[in-house]
Amino acid sequence: MSLLELREVTRTVLPPDQPALTILSGVDLTIEPRDHVSIVGRSGSGKSTLLNLLGLLDLPTSGEITFDDEPVRRLSTARRDRLRGAAIGFVFQQFNLLQGRTALENVTMPLLYSSGRTFWRRTKIAADMLDLVGLGHRLHSMPDRLSGGEQQRVAIARSLVRGPRLILADEPTGALDLDTGQSVMELIDEVAERTGAAQVIITHDPMIARRARRHFRLDRGILTSVDDPTLEPRTRREVREMAPAGATDAETDVDAVVGEGG
Repeated sequence: MSLLELREVTRTVLPPDQPALTILSGVDLTIEPRDHVSIVGRSGSGKSTLLNLLGLLDLPTSGEITFDDEPVRRLSTARRDRLRGAAIGFVFQQFNLLQGRTALENVTMPLLYSSGRTFWRRTKIAADMLDLVGLGHRLHSMPDRLSGGEQQRVAIARSLVRGPRLILADEPTGALDLDTGQSVMELIDEVAERTGAAQVIITHDPMIARRARRHFRLDRGILTSVDDPTLEPRTRREVREMAPAGATDAETDVDAVVGEGG
């Protein structure tokens, strides 16, 4: 039984006073338990729209999404919200931590919606998760006293504290330097391995994408399976986005890639 499946999924929006705009076209994707999938795409390719569908935040215009083989469209909004909260963990580029709240309080927040033993043990569970991500000594630190990498670790702990079966990571290293980003990805892999969660990493960085076992490319709303997630840059901006932090135009050989008119 698959964990999450998209079959012939399309997503169309109606901008004000404009023709309908198709963002995703005929997307097929199956996520198995313990899967590790990367999806690479440039800005405007439909990555955010796809993430919202995978995270059960939106419904497709056509096609079908199933979770545990149950059609998501049949679920009420309340049931879909409960399923998302219990089974899906989100890791974003922006840490979205609550300022004025300690690391421990931030990670405890999702457990306030739990019940029974989990609710009463929420502080201990949150502390254990922070210890798992290497921040057991920073429980009472405020976000503004943490480095970028530490803030991302708190965000990861918060997203995983309820033991989700699926981790959705949207450009999780975009706000971090190269070395910190790699360590964060190693951490996500380690936690997913321990908990048995499936991972879907959405990124424009082929180095991050290569960490996955299965690779997909999203281009103009069409999702295709690829052996190599490398994206060939087409513009100066794309070259710079894909270059290591601090690299110069000379180091990325921009003109050699896109020519003088790029």
